[in-house]
Amino acid sequence: MKEYKNLFYELLYPNVCPFCGSLVREGMCGKCEEKVVYVQEPYCKKCGKPVRTEEQEYCFDCGKNRHYFTEGRALFLHKSPVSEAVYAMKYQNRRVYGQFFGRELAEKYNGFMEKRGVELIIPIPLHKSKKRLRGYNQSQIVAGELAKRTGISMDMTKLARRKKTKPQKSLDDRQRKANISGAFSLKGELGGKKNILLVDDIYTTGSTLDEAARVLLNGGAENVYFLTISIGQGY
Repeated sequence: MKEYKNLFYELLYPNVCPFCGSLVREGMCGKCEEKVVYVQEPYCKKCGKPVRTEEQEYCFDCGKNRHYFTEGRALFLHKSPVSEAVYAMKYQNRRVYGQFFGRELAEKYNGFMEKRGVELIIPIPLHKSKKRLRGYNQSQIVAGELAKRTGISMDMTKLARRKKTKPQKSLDDRQRKANISGAFSLKGELGGKKNILLVDDIYTTGSTLDEAARVLLNGGAENVYFLTISIGQGY
């Protein structure tokens, strides 16, 4: 009976490649697997952006700015076809793409999380008005799949977004920091958890993750790491 239910579900909701929409058994299609660019070394020791040489320890941004987060990594460079897939996940109700990205993050960065003793996964929250309009938080979907695959608990309530902000993509670095300042608050305590992992969709300058990390550090965390689906170049 269970096999028939699974078959019915697959027929009703077939797996598709998140990058081109073609039917696949799981994951992405072979053509898109050749197109997407996974983040590889050398990369910034702080945020994980690709850099030009192994001798370059930090990207341009991390070389000049102080960050509250301890360290972070991303799956892909934020370029086509990844950028379109992330957009579709966020704005076109392609929630299933979030599960794919969560699985990919777990496969690539499970060791990263284990070595750093991550005890709790927290998705970057949306403001309640934006979540109500969209109907879901894409980072929560990614984080939920990551938590399921790694066995690390996820919490969706500790970090709250209390300030409605402008879209960060339309702002410069200074404006991003001002826009996101005071946007988050901690509800309750972290329950003794010291090593926290934040999950977001895109890393650009790190302003959002920085502000969330600052709140968590003030709330008792010792280290705040992050994972994102995509990231820009660090040159």
